[in-house]
Amino acid sequence: MTDKSTVLFICQHNAGRSQLGAALLEHLAADRFTATSAGLAPSESVNPAIAATVAELGLDISDRVPRAVTETDLEQADVVVLMKPGLQLPAVPRGEVLEWSFPNPEAWDVEAVRPLRTAVSDKIELTLLAQ
Repeated sequence: MTDKSTVLFICQHNAGRSQLGAALLEHLAADRFTATSAGLAPSESVNPAIAATVAELGLDISDRVPRAVTETDLEQADVVVLMKPGLQLPAVPRGEVLEWSFPNPEAWDVEAVRPLRTAVSDKIELTLLAQ
């Protein structure tokens, strides 16, 4: 495949779930996908527990800065993954929309985030990589 599909992960604050999804897709299939993430009301920084669990896989996302989703993001994405169902987007996405339901890890520690990391990884493998 010469052209990679772009997958945009979206959550409320772009600090936890969406950052985790993008990092895991990069880890699992950077050769097949371009992974990006954004949020509706971005936090100031990535959730430290999310960054720590991703670091356990050898990935450093601690320098990433949460950002707001834009109409351009939604026009360019081949797949938009809502990490929480029912998020109100600023425009209609061009690509396929997947609604996944993962709890907000905002106040979780690393130990609590590990099962979430596994669940998101499994969902990516079953949904995006199986295609």
